[in-house]
This record gives sequence, C-alpha cells and structure tokens, in this order.
Amino acid sequence: MDLDLAPDKRYYSIGELAKAFDVNASLIRFWHKEFDILKPKINAKGNRMFTPEDVKNLQLIYHLVKERGFTLDGAKTHLKEGQKKTLDKFDIIAKLKTIKSQLNTIKNQL
Repeated sequence: MDLDLAPDKRYYSIGELAKAFDVNASLIRFWHKEFDILKPKINAKGNRMFTPEDVKNLQLIYHLVKERGFTLDGAKTHLKEGQKKTLDKFDIIAKLKTIKSQLNTIKNQL
C-alpha cells in the first residue's frame, strides 16, 4: 500500500490517515481501541495524533485485516505471537513494492 503522507511530519491527524488509507476515521478510532500496539498522542480536545511509528503499525494492521482477510481476533493473536516475523515480512513486501514502482517509472521513461 502506497501512502500519500508527508514524510517530514512528526504527527498525523486521524483525517490525514483516513484519507491515506481510504477508510473512514471511525475505523481508525476503532482499531486504536482494539489494538494495543497503537499509541497515538491524545490532546486536551481528544484529537488523536499519530506518530510515524503508529502509521507503520496501522499499515501492518491494514495489511492483515483488509488485504489478507484476518479477523480482528486473528490479527491480534498474529501480532502477539509472531510480531518480529510479521514485521520482517511486511517490510520486505513494502520494499519490493517500492522497487517495483521505481522500475515501472524507469520503464515508462524509456
């Protein structure tokens, strides 16, 4: 999944993430309540501000639930049991997708 987020920001609002993931903000709020690995900063007004580490975790949750078809309970247990292995595979997949997109741009320029 390719996200259109500014890489130099420290915090992302829930609206920015909802637009980037193409989901409703309520789904991200729900995932925040369900998954312990998400720890956004909540200001006095109650707005959730997500760090880049939270964005990585959201990408992983999105991959497990939306792309691979895990249930929420299945995704929770999968993250708890083999988090290191899952993160390694997810990072490899993300790197391969970026390489593929770069190769496609080079191909189109030829």
